[in-house]
Amino acid sequence: MTTRRFLQLDVFSTGAGTGNPLAVVLDAEGLDDAAMQAIARWTRLPETTFVLPAVDAASSYRLRMFSPQKEVPFAGHPSIGTAHAVIEAGLASPREGLLMQDGIAGRLPLRVEGEGHERRIAIRTPRASVAEVVDASDPRLAAAIAGWPLGTLPPARMQGGRSWWVVEVADESALRALTPDWDAVAALAEATGSMGVFAYARSSGQPWDVAVRAFVGNGRRFEDAASGAANAVLAAWLDERDAMPRGRREYTASQGREVGHDARLHLAVDDAGEVWSGGQILTVIRGTIDW
Repeated sequence: MTTRRFLQLDVFSTGAGTGNPLAVVLDAEGLDDAAMQAIARWTRLPETTFVLPAVDAASSYRLRMFSPQKEVPFAGHPSIGTAHAVIEAGLASPREGLLMQDGIAGRLPLRVEGEGHERRIAIRTPRASVAEVVDASDPRLAAAIAGWPLGTLPPARMQGGRSWWVVEVADESALRALTPDWDAVAALAEATGSMGVFAYARSSGQPWDVAVRAFVGNGRRFEDAASGAANAVLAAWLDERDAMPRGRREYTASQGREVGHDARLHLAVDDAGEVWSGGQILTVIRGTIDW
């Protein structure tokens, strides 16, 4: 066994325990695929990331990320959490405000603003595209959203790192009251090669602009506490339809209250049409792991 630095983080956090948890192994050299998967299975967190040396001078670091079941090509909260971890550990420093992350999804930049507890990190997510736009009566989708009071925009399947169905609900109170039909969500995910349903509603009079809920039916069935990737494809969809909240190309999303969290995610679309998904991160546990 080798002693390796280990962190547990709270990502998209508004305070300890409000965001999405992440484990980070900072010294991952020497771990093979089976060992990484075993550690991720053992932590039992949504994802565990493994930091490896940069591949060249243009890269800040390399990472691999695993859920308890399998390796994940891209996810938002593990990406920005790992960036926070490498900065704290002194393994990499932003250059002109940017880190460059290498992973299965390619080389992606992360924008770093502020210091310490006020630091906010956002990743430029893989470019998303509209795979299909459907009517709510589409036979693949209908059972998963049966009885939902729907909003103005039609349901759409977005592809961007991962595939999600984005479905607008009429208002925030209706969104928060939803009870998913997990069998129907899982059937939809299997039939369309998607993660499941990402439901959203516009908010007013709140510190956030949009409330969201992510119903995952691919493999495990669960509601995600905070998903940077899912929020990114939603931002791409809203931008595509000229329907961004308040008519601006940046906004704040609230996620996770229904599963005991209170995450805040900041989404922005730049002039090139690229989506940046980010937020604040807290380090909750600092230590080592022997593996």
